[in-house]
Amino acid sequence: MGRRKKEPRGVHRENIASAASVLFMEKGIATTSMDDIAKAAGYSKATLYVYFENKEEIVGILVLDSMKKLYNYISAALVQHESTKARYDFICHGLVQYQEEFPFYFKIVLDKINIDFESHGYLPEEKETYLVGEEINKKIKDFLISGMEKGDLRSDLKIMPTIFNFWGMLSGIIQLATNKEEYIKHSMGLSKIQFLEYGFSMLYNSIATKET
Repeated sequence: MGRRKKEPRGVHRENIASAASVLFMEKGIATTSMDDIAKAAGYSKATLYVYFENKEEIVGILVLDSMKKLYNYISAALVQHESTKARYDFICHGLVQYQEEFPFYFKIVLDKINIDFESHGYLPEEKETYLVGEEINKKIKDFLISGMEKGDLRSDLKIMPTIFNFWGMLSGIIQLATNKEEYIKHSMGLSKIQFLEYGFSMLYNSIATKET
């Protein structure tokens, strides 16, 4: 324990959160206890509470981390190309890569987040998560407006409903392709990526001025 005392507090919190993320992915959040997390991270339960007040705080850290990762993926996708379709394709491929690298984060990033910051019963990470999410929405808003101004996307799109449907449909397609990969291959003769490309194309055509 002497060695740990010399390490920065952030190192311990990162170690604990990392161990918790593995357990959450394997067992689910509800069925994972603080005892489980302490054992997996190699800490005593008492020491665990030195760094985190409860499981909810650990979840909050992980959700925030997931949102930051997603922001980086989206930002990187949008600077790759100028054309609307190419930027859309890079967003889709970025999300696929994000899901494959961080499957647990992909599942929780679209969960309900706190938007009530008038009261005092929220974690600092919750507000930061909300703000990062708003930055992601702004990126997608700018993408949609740019596409509409270029004439590539329909001029009658309602921005915020489109953004939320955009996230819901893309994340649903990606998660479905992951969960049903073997079924898709067996029943349709399509690989996961072929199925995804077909779905991404359908979604793009629904907002484009003409089918591509």
